[in-house]
Amino acid sequence: MNAWVVFCKELIDALRDRRTLFMVLLSSVAIGPVVLIALSALVAGIEKRAEERLVIVVGIEHAPTLRNYLERQTYRVETAPADYEQRLVAQSLADPVLLVTKDFEAELARAEPPLVEIVSASSNPRAGASVGRLTRLLRGFSNEQSTLRLIHRGIAPAALDVMDVQERDLANPQSRAAQLTGMVPFFVLMAVLYGALNAALDTTAGERERGSLEPLLMNPASRVSLVLGKWGAVAAVGMLIALLSCFSFLPAQGLLKSETLAAMFQFGLREVALFLVLLAPLAAALAALMMAIAIRCKTFKEAQANNTVVVLGVSLLPLVTVFNQSGEAPWHLWVPALGQVALMNRVLKGEAVSALDVAIPMGVCALIAAGGIALVARQLRTAAVR
Repeated sequence: MNAWVVFCKELIDALRDRRTLFMVLLSSVAIGPVVLIALSALVAGIEKRAEERLVIVVGIEHAPTLRNYLERQTYRVETAPADYEQRLVAQSLADPVLLVTKDFEAELARAEPPLVEIVSASSNPRAGASVGRLTRLLRGFSNEQSTLRLIHRGIAPAALDVMDVQERDLANPQSRAAQLTGMVPFFVLMAVLYGALNAALDTTAGERERGSLEPLLMNPASRVSLVLGKWGAVAAVGMLIALLSCFSFLPAQGLLKSETLAAMFQFGLREVALFLVLLAPLAAALAALMMAIAIRCKTFKEAQANNTVVVLGVSLLPLVTVFNQSGEAPWHLWVPALGQVALMNRVLKGEAVSALDVAIPMGVCALIAAGGIALVARQLRTAAVR
């Protein structure tokens, strides 16, 4: 009963700080959908450039055969600007440039391979994305010329094909979309972290700095009841931010500009429910951990500085999945934050998540929460409030 009273009091105090709560909602809840919409705009821009079917060439007048092939493939050929190298480096030119030598037609007539260059800049991602398309286009021209030469000599082109190679992609549409939307779990995770951070600091170091913690400790309620009430309120704020953050992606899907991304990215009520199941234990663990660090501090700023380690750790741990090219490892599930991100990525890919997979990070979070609560209760029981 005492823990419930403290819980209601702390929750009301946390929600009463409207300015801080508004900033947390704006920065943590809105940033995810905003980035998702920006990503869709980027994909839509790439798709639009692909539909333009444009080839920028230097010296196309020396290769009428190549120009004929490009136009038969419904590509539009344009002459490159004189300062194309500077514009590629400055990223103001969004397409690679094809260089054709003066002896292109003569070498092609002598059955010699003419030299062509594809000029791009690795620092220009827009131009780099079109290099593969231009390479495939030139390879098609080369195959056509080789076929014509074989037919001219009475040789069946199929005689040179010693095998039939076909590609088969095993990834489902959700897995392909997850390659672009893999930042969604990270933003939801950070929303939970920052949502609980301010409440955890205010209910411990903040009360100590204001001098309101000492009167609270004079009540006959046990230290464990006080800690449970405070911890429950902080965890509830974190879970509330997680709930709002997850639901914010539902209307954001209607604003996606890329039809391809909108068709592949499926984030419905099932995904929201699974995300919340994974994030609720983490919110409880982070609340207890940050309270355990902050209760030893005398001021709010000191507690904020000491909890930077937690913020940095939670921010960097998900990067393990980016740098680990060998895929998800079993030990990932035993690491807080990393395990949640790994499982949320599975949800986005449409892969199965077993009860054991959920139980492992949930058990780790339970241990962290229990340890943090015990440390806070011990600190309030043994240390003098100054």
